[in-house]
Amino acid sequence: MKLILTIAARYLFGKKTTNAINIITWISIIGMSIGTAALILILSVFNGFESLLSGMLSNFNPDIKITLAEGKYISKDSIDAENIKKIAGIERIAFTLEETSFFDYKGSQEVGIIKGVDDDFMKVTGLDTSLITGAAKFGQETEFGIFGSGMNTKLSVNPSDGFTSATAYMPSIESKGPLAKDFTALQFYPSGTFSVGSDVDMQYVLVSYNAVNNLLHLDNHFSALEIKLNPGASEKKVLTSLKALTGDKFIIKNRYQQDEGFLKIMNIEKWISYLIACLTLLIIAFNLVGSLWMIVLEKKKDIAILKSMGLTKSGIKSIFLSLGLLISVIGLLVGFILGIILYWMQKEYGLISVPDGFMIDAYPIEMRWPDFLIVTITVIVIGFIASLLPSLRAGQISAFVRQE
Repeated sequence: MKLILTIAARYLFGKKTTNAINIITWISIIGMSIGTAALILILSVFNGFESLLSGMLSNFNPDIKITLAEGKYISKDSIDAENIKKIAGIERIAFTLEETSFFDYKGSQEVGIIKGVDDDFMKVTGLDTSLITGAAKFGQETEFGIFGSGMNTKLSVNPSDGFTSATAYMPSIESKGPLAKDFTALQFYPSGTFSVGSDVDMQYVLVSYNAVNNLLHLDNHFSALEIKLNPGASEKKVLTSLKALTGDKFIIKNRYQQDEGFLKIMNIEKWISYLIACLTLLIIAFNLVGSLWMIVLEKKKDIAILKSMGLTKSGIKSIFLSLGLLISVIGLLVGFILGIILYWMQKEYGLISVPDGFMIDAYPIEMRWPDFLIVTITVIVIGFIASLLPSLRAGQISAFVRQE
């Protein structure tokens, strides 16, 4: 094996009779390097977006969320909140109540979701870190609300205008009389705007929990129980304890399950982009096929001599397979170095910026060590496939070379 690798290295770095072979060989190495860098950077950019958006959504979604399996509203009497608080690993719980509503502000009208939150909601989710204007003022004598950035734009809300109220309308569910109104209304004053970078911004308006209960003519009902875990708590153990305590009437979701659809779409886009880049690398690998084929043609006499000295057909094929893999490994290492340099430049200087109007100035990027393993396997497999045909051709060369 050592002899085969030595000969392969000699064929790669040794002087060749035709200078074009050297040029094509180094073009192959450069192509594999660029392809490798592209693969690792594609995965890193998607990792960056996934971490960015997941982190922002974590400011709105709790660690664990409990909802009713069937129906909308849960009576507080139907769930043992005190015993839930006592489960090891749970730091805090919050009751929330949400429903689709019709909003009006200075003649601008929009359908969205009104969400009633209690005093613990901000501590459970950390939404206060996503406030971009104003402040959250829940549970005061005057009713206040905070708008998602998208809803704020659609309704043209001015949070600094403390004299103009917004109104949320809900169909009345009380018995109709001759003087009964078709809708119940809740007036509240905008106190701030939040942004978590998702559809949440386009739909949600947050007010106090009691206000939404009154708007829906309910008494101590909620649509979700949102839970924050202690740092270092075992999510699996907490979920098991919650399922044992709540039974089959409730659905319990962790943070991933709450955003499962969104994260699955992100992963699908990530791996489709990766496959497209792999196809590009496969096309680049045709240079490798060409360079190996030319080396085989140049080394016909060497191959004949090696065979006459006793090297088997499989040994000859191994030399050129090793040569192809050696080119691939060099391209891989150079590509990793190039990818890491570009990663550092993007991280430090925002080499590629995003258009104005986004929450970030440059594309987010995050390298993960498993991606290096995936890219390594991909490049080696493509290099092996590209080396097969030239190595088979080398194995067919006779041990006798006829000189014209």
